[in-house]
Amino acid sequence: MASSGSSILMTFLLTLTLSSMMSSSLAARRLLQTTQPSIPNMPGIPGNLPMPSIPTIPQPNNVPPLPTSIPNLPPMPTIPMVPQVTLPPLPSISSFPNMPSIPNMPTNIPSIPFFSPPPSN
Repeated sequence: MASSGSSILMTFLLTLTLSSMMSSSLAARRLLQTTQPSIPNMPGIPGNLPMPSIPTIPQPNNVPPLPTSIPNLPPMPTIPMVPQVTLPPLPSISSFPNMPSIPNMPTNIPSIPFFSPPPSN
């Protein structure tokens, strides 16, 4: 029973919405078809208005002139050169007889049975 009541209400609201939309579109069409009222002409602005005077900014009399040349800069201090240091050559590995040898790393990857694809027949 509740579903039929809500469907009736939805049908009523839909009908009401559509009818109000149709009446507003008819009213808009009617307004567009009527003639526009004439707008009265606005009086023009007279062309002989006096221009306002712009105040002048007073200029100070004691402004020194701008320099026309760049003054000489003092000489730049020189940076002393750092002497180059030479390091003795590194000793070779053969000069260390007591050093243990590094084992070789294996290059093949062991296969894990459940990660590998099934054998092909």
